[in-house]
Amino acid sequence: MTETTSVGQPDVPGSVDGAALTHLDSRGAARMVDVSGKDVTVRSATASGFVRTSPVVVGLLRGEGVPKGDALAVARIAGIQAAKRTPDLVPLCHPIAIHGVVVDLTVEDDGVRIRATVRTADRTGVEMEALTCVAAAALTVVDMVKAVDRAAVITDVQVEKKSGGRSGPWHRP
Repeated sequence: MTETTSVGQPDVPGSVDGAALTHLDSRGAARMVDVSGKDVTVRSATASGFVRTSPVVVGLLRGEGVPKGDALAVARIAGIQAAKRTPDLVPLCHPIAIHGVVVDLTVEDDGVRIRATVRTADRTGVEMEALTCVAAAALTVVDMVKAVDRAAVITDVQVEKKSGGRSGPWHRP
């Protein structure tokens, strides 16, 4: 018997609410999508995240720095490196040419805001690269401040917007 989703569409392998998941075949097995027929277009994605830290860490980041060194510079480089290595970390992600990565880290009163934009001219988008960039930068901030704040928390890693490709622009409402 076929189950029905919350919107009344049949629940089939490889679909959510009747919409096909591109990385699953008709049997529900994982597959890498063939993008060879897609046009090369300029594509961009921006993601963000936050590392919640103690007031002591915020003070150090705004002042003399944390004991391990320049946490923000190291996190920026880690994010750029991670964006370029995304297919090594996310199994079904296509290796694509990364043409630009901008990583901004801003110290706020309760932690560090991270925002990354990744750009390419290729056949598939760079949302995963932007998310990986933010996640790696956030992990690096935690690593750099853990001697002072073992309770630092990474939150709200998400895609903010994307452009390019057949589906066109999208932004978080």
